[in-house]
Amino acid sequence: MSAPPELRAGALISLLETDPRRKCEGVAALARAHAAGTLPVDPAAVLEPGGTIPGRPDKPELVPPRLVGRRSMATPEGRAMLVHALAHIEFNAINLALDAVWRFPGMPPAYYADWLRVAKEEAYHFSLLDAHLGTLGHAYGDFPGHDSLWEMVEKTRADILARMALVPRTLEARGLDAIPPLRAKLAQAGDPAAAAILDIILRDEVGHVEIGNRWYLGLCQERGLEPVVTYEALALHHKAPVLKGPFNLEARRRAGFTEAELARYRGDSVSFDA
Repeated sequence: MSAPPELRAGALISLLETDPRRKCEGVAALARAHAAGTLPVDPAAVLEPGGTIPGRPDKPELVPPRLVGRRSMATPEGRAMLVHALAHIEFNAINLALDAVWRFPGMPPAYYADWLRVAKEEAYHFSLLDAHLGTLGHAYGDFPGHDSLWEMVEKTRADILARMALVPRTLEARGLDAIPPLRAKLAQAGDPAAAAILDIILRDEVGHVEIGNRWYLGLCQERGLEPVVTYEALALHHKAPVLKGPFNLEARRRAGFTEAELARYRGDSVSFDA
């Protein structure tokens, strides 16, 4: 990969990359160059994709969520299916972070640095899961996956406020709730290596959701909008999924959710009704 002229252009190049490992290497190179001060960011740059977004391999086959398959912990195959599903989530998370960097102009430099950090950490998570999948006798692409996360990225492509509201602080925040029980199941099934990877992912995902919360709240303040009411309106407009518990309130608190919001997460589900 040739050296990009600036950070947002480099993020777009990495987003278009179809090979997962080359994508991860490209993100790591962007992060190193930016940290070294050799890759500036131009918030005003006008960028046009030179290919299909997002870049992804031919496999896994994308199917509706109900057709992904049952992931029983009782067999090595079942554990491999679960690890594959987690790897697929992390691969999509790399793409959504890169998309947040290149797509939205006019933001402060700190915004682009934050989402580059997210892309770097998601790439690290994918690499860990991909390597562990190899120890289970499988590779990324061996099982089908679904595209729910990227579908919301597409829905919010025209509005950074909606993107911050409904991707990091809605869909990614669901991981804060889901990871602890998944970790417990993997540990009980005798896969401590996978459980340790989930510890790393949960630690980092708190920070990723916090970034989404911080920029969402900042944008609401800038636009003179009340955050909770605005969030509910955006969730309804874009048909955000019903949030189902149990909820990891402590992780959500550390990720920047307000007490007023957390009060809504004390039941079994949270819906956004007209």
